[in-house]
Amino acid sequence: MIIDLQRFMAEQGSLWRELEAMLTRLENDLALRLTLDEVRRLHYLYQRASADLARVATFSAEPEMRRYLETLVARAYGHVHAGSARAGRLRLGTWLLVVLPATFRRHRRAFQLAVAMTLVGAGFGGGAVGLDPRAKDVLMPFLHLRGSPGERVRREETANTDPLDGHRGQFAATLMTHNLRVSIFAMAAGMTWGIGTLALLFYNGVILGAICADYILAGEGVFLAGWLLPHGAVEIPAILLGSQAGLVLAGALIGWGNRKRLRQRLREIAPDVITLMAGVALLLAWAGAVESFFSQYHEPVVPYWAKIGFGCVELVLLTLYLGCAGRGPQADAAANGRGGAAEGARK
Repeated sequence: MIIDLQRFMAEQGSLWRELEAMLTRLENDLALRLTLDEVRRLHYLYQRASADLARVATFSAEPEMRRYLETLVARAYGHVHAGSARAGRLRLGTWLLVVLPATFRRHRRAFQLAVAMTLVGAGFGGGAVGLDPRAKDVLMPFLHLRGSPGERVRREETANTDPLDGHRGQFAATLMTHNLRVSIFAMAAGMTWGIGTLALLFYNGVILGAICADYILAGEGVFLAGWLLPHGAVEIPAILLGSQAGLVLAGALIGWGNRKRLRQRLREIAPDVITLMAGVALLLAWAGAVESFFSQYHEPVVPYWAKIGFGCVELVLLTLYLGCAGRGPQADAAANGRGGAAEGARK
């Protein structure tokens, strides 16, 4: 209970005015960044004002002072707790712009191996179809890919109805789920010391090579590019990223040149595997939406040049992002395991 109200106001008023002045600075300059000492002072003043409000809350003789303190504490509360929200947004932005691309570059050899194995499979599949067109009946996983490319192109270009009318959202979700399942399997197959991951990469490459060879040999290369590029420019790299995570896991299991215990090796690469797979999920969400709402529409509805150009732009932007984003001191910190996502995973 406050015995001497005037004395109480005289002693605490300077702290209230200091807090009010600090809050006014923050509200008038949104770009203002407080020093560590200023942040501590703000928190201290906020605590003192809150305690003072609790003391005068039942003192009915001074309602104006109570309202003043209520307003002051509410303003301070907004700034103090908004700081944690801004920090969360900062960590998310840092993860997306720094940690993910830095993690990708740190394990680029695993990605290069994934690309190489896919290309080997593509060469095998394309060569098999080129030498014997009947091989596609064995290699193609879907019935609609085993027919004549020319007939499919004519059917797609002359269709008078929307094949996905009313089902685009469901189709996109199905694509995302399927591709994410494949990527997770490629990552998990790293537990076979990478053998399963490499086998899956080779198999995917065989299918891709067989499809490309079949359409190109039939003179439908433009249709193929317009069909695959819009979503494939993101979907294929995403699956390669999932395989990269699997090969990183395999490297930790094998432990070449690393004398640390297996448990320690796995603990060290766990944040990187999680980061890569989170990136895979984001990329596949985009690819699924593009395939459902854009890739399935052909000339005369959507010109092939527009679809091919869109896919090329996607591929260039993704390459620049993974290869260049986040270089500098922040990327160095992320590469050393101090980035937001890696640190959170370790905790």
